[in-house]
Amino acid sequence: MRVVMFGFQTWGHRTLQALLASEHEVVLVVTHPKGEGAYEKVWSDSVEDLARENGVDVLVRERPEDQELLDALKAAEPDVIVACNWRTWIPPQVFALPKNGTLNVHDSLLPKYAGFSPLIWALLNDEKEVGVTAHMMDDTLDAGDIVLQRSVPVGPRDTTAVLFEKTLELFGPITVDGLAEIASGRTDFRKQDRSQASFFHKRAEEDLRIDFTWTAEELDRLVRAQCAPYPSAFCFHRGQRLEIIEADVSAEVYGGTPGRIFYREGDGVTVVAGTEARRGKSKALLVKKVRTADGTELEAHEYFKHMGGYLTSRPQ
Repeated sequence: MRVVMFGFQTWGHRTLQALLASEHEVVLVVTHPKGEGAYEKVWSDSVEDLARENGVDVLVRERPEDQELLDALKAAEPDVIVACNWRTWIPPQVFALPKNGTLNVHDSLLPKYAGFSPLIWALLNDEKEVGVTAHMMDDTLDAGDIVLQRSVPVGPRDTTAVLFEKTLELFGPITVDGLAEIASGRTDFRKQDRSQASFFHKRAEEDLRIDFTWTAEELDRLVRAQCAPYPSAFCFHRGQRLEIIEADVSAEVYGGTPGRIFYREGDGVTVVAGTEARRGKSKALLVKKVRTADGTELEAHEYFKHMGGYLTSRPQ
C-alpha cells in the first residue's frame, strides 16, 4: 500500500523504520518541528532526518490544517495514513482522505490512558501491564476501533525508561501487522468500551511536586515514573529545591508527621509519608539519592548529615 506517515520523536522514528523496511511504499512524511519543551526533548530521534535519508518527501507542521498540506496529501494518493505520536488534532478531511482511513498507533492499552504521557500515568497508578494499541482514527481522540493491541508486564521496580524500552519494541511490528489486517479487507475491528475510557493531560512542573501525604508506595512510583531522562520529582529542604532521583519503600513502619526526615535504614534515609502516618500505619519513603538545586547528585547518607527537619512540597 501507499502510506503517508504522520509521526514525531522516537516513537514515530521507530514506526517509520518499520514502514521503510516493509512491503509498503512510504510516499510522504509529515512531522512536527523540533520542540523546546522538556518532554519534547526526551526520546527525540528525528522522523524528518530518517525520512530525508531515505529519499522520502517531508512536510513539517505543528498542525495539519493548511491547504498546501492537504494538496500534498491528495497528490501523494495514499491508500492509508499511519499516525504515531502526532501531538495535535488531525481533522477529518485529513484522516478520512485515504480509502483505508488512518491507522493511529498509541502507547497505551486503549481505551485506558488516551492522551498524553500514558506510561508515566500508568506507572503512577500501579498498572500491572502497559502496551500499544493500533486503532482506526475517528473524530474522537484515541477512540477509534481497535485493530491490534499488544501488552508487556510492569515489573515491581520498573521505571518509565524501562517501560519505554519494552513498549518501543512493539511499535514497528504492530504497525506492519495492523496494515496487513487493513490490506486484507477487514473492517470488523473491535469497538472500544467507552465506559472504561480515561484521558490524561500532558505532564507539567506541578505534576512533579512531591506531596508527602501520598503513601510511600505512591511516592516511590512517582520517583520511578519521573526517572531520567524525564524531569525528576522534587520537594524542598530548608527552602531549597531538592530532587529525589532514587527511592524505595521502607522495610519498617515509621509514624509521625508526613515529610519528617526520620531515620537511616539500609542504604537510604526514611521520610515519613501518608495520611495514616500519625497513627503508625504507614511505611516511609526510603530516599536513596538526591539532586540539589545546583545539580549535584548525592547519596542520601551524604546529603542528610543529621536526622530531623522536614521535606516540604513548597519552600518554607
